Formats: sequence, C-alpha cells, structure tokens
Amino acid sequence: MQVNLRDSWWIREIEIPTRLVLAPMAGVSVQAFRRQGRRFGAGLVCSEMVSCAGIEHRNERTLGYLRVGGDEHPLAIQSFGSEPAVMAEAARMVEAAGADLVDVNFGCPVRKVTKTGAGATLLDDPGRACRIVEAIAEAVSIPVSVKMRRGLEDGSRVCLEVGPRLVEAGASALTLHPRSAKQMYPGEADHSLTTELVSLVDVPIVASGDITSRARAQTVLATTGAAAVMVGRGAQGNPWALREIVDGDVSEPTREEVAAELILFVRETVRELGERRASGFLKKFYGWYLGRGRFPRPFKQELVQLETTDEVVTRVFAAAPDAAEIVERLEAELPDPGAEILLDRMPISIYGGG
Repeated sequence: MQVNLRDSWWIREIEIPTRLVLAPMAGVSVQAFRRQGRRFGAGLVCSEMVSCAGIEHRNERTLGYLRVGGDEHPLAIQSFGSEPAVMAEAARMVEAAGADLVDVNFGCPVRKVTKTGAGATLLDDPGRACRIVEAIAEAVSIPVSVKMRRGLEDGSRVCLEVGPRLVEAGASALTLHPRSAKQMYPGEADHSLTTELVSLVDVPIVASGDITSRARAQTVLATTGAAAVMVGRGAQGNPWALREIVDGDVSEPTREEVAAELILFVRETVRELGERRASGFLKKFYGWYLGRGRFPRPFKQELVQLETTDEVVTRVFAAAPDAAEIVERLEAELPDPGAEILLDRMPISIYGGG
C-alpha cells in the first residue's frame, strides 16, 4: 500500500505536516538549511548536534545554535552529552529557545563525540541512556525524541533492547539509523530492524538511512510501518530531492533556480553566523549546489577561491542574471527577523542568575 507523504502525523501533541524529516547534520543543519528544507517539503526539521557541555559553560558559539525562526516549526533541537543532570539543564534551555521537541543523540559514531561517553557509545550503557531520557522528560514539557543506531558493532541488535526501555523512560518518538557505529555510512541500512522496532513500541518510529528517492521512501514506510522517513546527505545543496520525495516532482531545477537558492543560502548563513565564520562554512556547499552537471566544474573552484561572500554572490549573479527576480521573491517571503527567539530575550534564570 502506497503511503501519502503529504499525510500529517503526530509526536504526542506536535502535528508534523509531512512524512519527511530533515536530518540533524553537524556542520550542515544551520537555520538557513532548515528553513530551506521546510520550504521544499520537510515536515520536521532538526538542528545540528548541540553540546550540552557547551550550553552548561555558556559557550557563545554553542548558544548560537539555539536560534529559532518562526518559519521553522515544527523544529527539534538535538543535544548530545553523557550526564543526565547536564542534559536536563540543556533541555530546559532548548525548550526556552522555542523548540517543539528535544532530540537526544545516541547515534553519532564520530570519535570526538563517542570518546566523551556520548553519542552511539550510550547504546552500550542502556542504564545511563535511560537515566538521561528520564531526566530530560522530567525537565521539560515538550516531547523528547531519541536518534540511535543499531548498535556499536556490525550485526548488533542492541537497538531492539534499548529502544523499548527509552520509551519507558519517557521518549515520545525514536529515530533508527540501522547501521552500526563501526559501519559509519558505507553499506546498506538494514531496515528489517526498523520493522522489528516498530512492532516493539507504541510511539512513532522515524526510519533513517538510504532514503534517496520517493519510491524508496514509500517502500520503507510501507514495509516497516514507520511513521516517517529521514533524509540527510541527499538534501545537501539539493533541496529539490525533498520535493521529489514528498510530491513526486522529478523536474530538474533551472540554472537560475539553483543560483537563487545558493545566493539566498549564502546571505542567510552570513546573517546567522557572521561573515568570518560563514565564508569558511559555506565553501563545501558550493560543490553540493553546483554539481550534478548544473554548472561547469571550474566554477565551483572559482567560488571557493573568492575571499568574501559578497564576491561569491556577485559572481553567481553574473553567471545567472535572471536569478535576481527569484531571489527577490524568496527574500520577500522570509519572516521578519525580529520574530526570532534570541538568547537575550530568554528569562535570565535560564543562564543561572536572577
């Protein structure tokens, strides 16, 4: 039976308008990326991982991740850490920032995260994992979701043991990426595990891994019983992939549409991160946007070598002058930046004071 990806679904009291979730990705999922994802059909968008230690120590860059725009809802802000009390305090801040859900990362396989006892490592310490979820669920009124892998080792089935315990501890939804932490990203995601997990719990399951097309998304939803699918790397510089999955629109973007989306992304990222941070952060996106035969290969190298983002925008406009009208329309549709919840508007008690 085909699943309509435009059907809404619920995580507790949060209605999510489509069956597509835009994955939290470190070094990618800035606000501009999330907003773009919402425009192209993602029903739920997620921030990149926010370090609970960074929040605890009031790290300025970490706190910058807690920035919520009016057009992002529903939005999950994802946190990682290993101490229940610290995770609970961070979750309070996530709620105060205006997020609709707190997402907890028990899936990151990267060494700098796992060596701290966070991420996928917690699947080998289910008692601590459950204490973390319980502490967060008690600290906030918004739903708590958990993203996890199948386990640390290839062939592991630990997710089927830990998943139900996390739900008992207070998780209102689970996302399963059925690769092992050791496997990282190569090979296939084993969605037979997703099917088993769906049968074991009574909360929504989001299926993550190898969702590369509408046909694949519909197959995974139909065979696993998952509530939604999660898309990550396939949407990097390619929001049209989201539109194809949700609506079946397989039309390729025009050169002007690609240029316009890149220009808007550059400008919004500079607004969020500032010129200095944004200029380096954006370089990987040029290849993602301009690849797939959309622009000549040397053009990406030309953009990477430019010193400022203003120069990049000028050069892209020169390559696709008719993009200006699209950019003007897209910028007119952006919400008033004054409607964002910013940190200096939060209650002072959140920071430990008055």
